[in-house]
Amino acid sequence: MALSKDLLDILACPKCVRDPGCTGELEYRQADNQLVCFHCKLIYRIEDDIPIMLIDEAIPLGQEITKNDV
Repeated sequence: MALSKDLLDILACPKCVRDPGCTGELEYRQADNQLVCFHCKLIYRIEDDIPIMLIDEAIPLGQEITKNDV
């Protein structure tokens, strides 16, 4: 099941949203169950349709594992 548009509209990267000039905008990668912040280069995974928005649990961009890799 995909995340709802209403939820996606309010989600923001918790690390960079406070930086001046950054919106905390996330890209939703539905196929890989991920939310990507290109500003701070972090990936937040989605488990059971729940975004895990903890900075300590985020994966650095470039180190992600996609479903195609498994």
